[in-house]
Amino acid sequence: MYRKFSSGWMKHCDFILFDIVCAELSYLLAILIRNGMGGIEYGIYQNAALLLLPLEFIVGIFFSSYKNILRRGYLKELKAVFFHTSEVWAGFLMIIYLLRITQKFSRTVFLVAWTLHIVFSYMVRVFWKGFLKKKFQENGNRALVIVTSSQLATKTVEIIRENNTYGLKIMGLIILDKNCEGDYYAGTPVVACKENAEEYLCRNWVDEIFVNLQEYLSSPKDLIEACELMGITVHLRVARIDELKSTRKIVQNLAGYTVITNTVNTMDSRQASLKRLIDICGGLAGTVCTFLICLFIGPIIFFKSPGPIFYTQIRIGKNGRTFKIYKFRSMYMDADQRKKELMEQNQVKDGMMFKIENDPRIIKGIGHFIRNHSLDEFPQFINVLKGEMSMVGTRPPTVDEWVRYSPSHRIRMSAKPGITGMWQVSGRSGITNFEDVVKLDESYIREWSFALDFKIIFKTIRGMFSGDGAA
Repeated sequence: MYRKFSSGWMKHCDFILFDIVCAELSYLLAILIRNGMGGIEYGIYQNAALLLLPLEFIVGIFFSSYKNILRRGYLKELKAVFFHTSEVWAGFLMIIYLLRITQKFSRTVFLVAWTLHIVFSYMVRVFWKGFLKKKFQENGNRALVIVTSSQLATKTVEIIRENNTYGLKIMGLIILDKNCEGDYYAGTPVVACKENAEEYLCRNWVDEIFVNLQEYLSSPKDLIEACELMGITVHLRVARIDELKSTRKIVQNLAGYTVITNTVNTMDSRQASLKRLIDICGGLAGTVCTFLICLFIGPIIFFKSPGPIFYTQIRIGKNGRTFKIYKFRSMYMDADQRKKELMEQNQVKDGMMFKIENDPRIIKGIGHFIRNHSLDEFPQFINVLKGEMSMVGTRPPTVDEWVRYSPSHRIRMSAKPGITGMWQVSGRSGITNFEDVVKLDESYIREWSFALDFKIIFKTIRGMFSGDGAA
C-alpha cells in the first residue's frame, strides 16, 4: 500500500517544533541578559512566554513559512527566517499592546529576543535541512525504478537527484526504445529493457516506478497494468504540463474528472479565510474612519463643488466581474465629460489608463489634498466589506480601459482588486507606462504572501502621511 505524504503543514512539524524551541530559548536568554536570574521569576514575563507557542503555530500554518523549505538556498532561507520571526514578534507585540502591558516590558528584552530568534532559527534550519538532504540522498528507503527512453534518461536521473527530498533510492533504469541493458546514464545502470521489464520488477526490490516518455512514444499500458497487479506504485509524468511557464500545478477533482490545474499562484482555504478575516477587520475599521472623515471633508467638498459627496463608478473586478466602486468626490461634477477633451494630454502610453499633470478637473484645494493623502480612497472600505475588493490587490480598471486589454494585461485581473497595491507604493505618480503597472501587479500575484501584504499596507500608511498619494 502506498503511503500518501502530507502536502500541508504537518509534513514540516519538525521545523515547527524547532522554531518553537528557538523562540522560547531566545526569549529566556533575552530575559537573562537584561534582568539576570531574578528576571525569570517575573510573572508577566512568564505568562508572555506562553504566547510564543500559539504564535509560532499560527504564523507557521497560515503564513506558509515552511513552503518549499527544503529547496530554499542560504539567502532565501535567511529572508524566510527574518520574515517568519518578524511576524511572530509583531504578533507578540500586538497582543501585549492590546493587553495594555507594554509599559512593563523592556525594549531590550524584545529586541534581543527577536535578534536571537533569527540567529537560532536560521542555524537550526540550515543544519536540519543539510541533515535531511544527506539522509534522503544516501539512505533512501523508497526503491524507485525509472522507466524512460535513452534520450531522456540522463536528464531524468539528474532532475530526480537534484530534487530528491522524498527519500527515493534510484535502483536503475528501464529503457524502452532500445536494448542497452548494462549501460549507465548519469551513473545509474540500465537494469532492463522493454522485453524483460516485467520480469525484473517482479524479482527485485522495487517500491515505485516513474514513467517519463516523450509524447510520440506510446504509454507502456501492459507494464503499468502489470505493476498494478504486482502492487507496485506507478507515477506518470503528464506530458508537457511541467514544461509550462506557470509555477503552480495542482492535481484535483473537478466535477467528476481528475484534472491538473495550471495557475499563476494558489491560496489554500486557510490562507483565503485569514485574508478575508483581515479584510473584514480592516473594512470595519476603515468604514468607521470613512464616516469620521466625511464629517470634516464632506461639507468642504459640497461647498467647493455642489453635488454628491461620494462618487460611484462601474469598475472591473476579479476575472471580469463588474462592481460599483465608492470614493470621496475629488473632481468637479463634469469630470467624466471633460475627460474626452483631455485625452490628448494623457501621459500614459497607449491610453490604457488616464493620467495628466495638474488635472483641471480636480476640485481646487480640497480635491488635491484628499488625493495627495489618499483620503478619497477610504469609501472603498465599503467595497472591501462587501467582498468586491481586498485591502491589498491590483487597481480595478474602468470599463473603457478593460475593453482595450490584451491577453498579457489580463493577468492583473486574476486577483481581487485592492485599495492599495504594488503600483500604488512603487511611485505611481511617476509611472506613465502601463506595461510597468502590469509587471508590478503580476509580480504581486505570483509572489503573494501575507508578509508582502503587510509590507504594502505599511508603505501605504507612510505615503498617506507624507502626502505621496495620487497627483
